[in-house]
Amino acid sequence: MDVADGEDGIPGISMPGNASRDHSSGATEFSVALRTAIHESGLTLESLRNRLRQRGVSVSAATLSYWQSGRSRPQRPDSIAAVGALERILELPSGALTDRLGPRRRRGQTGSGPLSPARLWPDPRPVVTMLAQLDRSSDHRLEWLSVHDVYEVDAHRRPRALSVRQVVRASGDDVDRLVAVHRAEAATDPPPALGGLRYGRRGRVRHEAGFVAFEIFFDRVLARGDTAVVEYELEFPGDRPIARFYDRRFRHPVRDYLAVVRFDRRRLPARCYRYDRAGVDVPRHRTAELWVGPSGGVHIMRNGMAGGIIGLEWEWE
Repeated sequence: MDVADGEDGIPGISMPGNASRDHSSGATEFSVALRTAIHESGLTLESLRNRLRQRGVSVSAATLSYWQSGRSRPQRPDSIAAVGALERILELPSGALTDRLGPRRRRGQTGSGPLSPARLWPDPRPVVTMLAQLDRSSDHRLEWLSVHDVYEVDAHRRPRALSVRQVVRASGDDVDRLVAVHRAEAATDPPPALGGLRYGRRGRVRHEAGFVAFEIFFDRVLARGDTAVVEYELEFPGDRPIARFYDRRFRHPVRDYLAVVRFDRRRLPARCYRYDRAGVDVPRHRTAELWVGPSGGVHIMRNGMAGGIIGLEWEWE
């Protein structure tokens, strides 16, 4: 899943996680780190709750108490997004708390499942229609280990292309494909054109209301524990609107996510920001201003993306 000034993709992922860390140790590390950070900040739980609410995040003081005592730990995507907000409020480095959560629960254990398409797109019907025409039987047996996007903006400030590299691992046997979805900025735009496929072969491709969905078959059928790398490129045809943001929308967790936006050096934005959203029903919240280098590149990196929306937006002179 993703979106840019026009993209959305849906990684059909299972549950990535560090198999060397068990659930209890992850929860303990998290609770100790959170409790220590709250104590050193001098803030009360009620103050933290109010500051979270100002950022559009709703967490009760009781829940915060449970988290710092180790009685419970964040599991839902909304809760993990709240932990990211806590890192910023408590002035901690990115990942200081989220990296200590440990692996999320596997299928069959108590916990929430993937986000519904309605949480990620204002109108999910085109996505649902396309996916119904593709084979997603491997989705629940895939773990998304790494997603790397490079989004290019031309000298006219319009989107030019997106390059994607994905690393996945099979959590079951007989896994032969992945499914991806991307979209244009508006339903009237022509869908992105798929090309540059490496380390796999193209399966069925579907278009609907500016979206494109497609299957990519791996070079071989994966058994449990096998990994695969897939790369592809999307070109944005037509006279598209000026690009003002790029984001990716995850239904499932991904261990490492890197997004690079590459501007033409002749036309750099005045300012650029990172933002996170738990879903489309939550306003964008800028979490940091980003530096655009003289080469025209800016990037964001996220470890332990649990689900939701993460992206960059920029302002032109």
